[in-house]
Amino acid sequence: ADGAIVGAPALLGFVCIHDQIRATAAQTIGYFKDQGVTVNVISGDDPRTVAGIAAQVGVDGADEYVDATTLETPTTLADDAAIAEAIERYSVFGRVKPEQKKQFVIALQEQGHVVAMTGDGVNDTLALKQADCSVAMAAGSDAARNVAQLVLVDNDFASMPKVVAEGRRSI
Repeated sequence: ADGAIVGAPALLGFVCIHDQIRATAAQTIGYFKDQGVTVNVISGDDPRTVAGIAAQVGVDGADEYVDATTLETPTTLADDAAIAEAIERYSVFGRVKPEQKKQFVIALQEQGHVVAMTGDGVNDTLALKQADCSVAMAAGSDAARNVAQLVLVDNDFASMPKVVAEGRRSI
């Protein structure tokens, strides 16, 4: 038949892809945890990948993660009540669509939280605009940089403790 495999397949090798985590990531997450900040990871990537990275950098609750596609209902993109309940119970989310990222920010705000959002892609712009404080990376998309209140010119989230200290000194 057309398209059928001819002969017996044999494994020739495999390719392993590994995300490079910045050496300062765990220290930066630790700083925010010490400051009483709740860290949530909300990503469009596979939830298992997101959870693995979150665990490596010390995000609390990384072992329990949510695939955001499970929060959708047939009639709506995502159920606001399902998102509000999930963000209260979990810290790590994968397969999150751009509109859902905004819904997560709104849910946190409605629960009385001040929300800071960091993002670098077009898919983050809705949530960045909604957040109380938005941070983009200079190497990120034009859209993310244009809506963010703060742009990290060194593209390193490890700068954030210094930014927070400077903000506290100014206030």
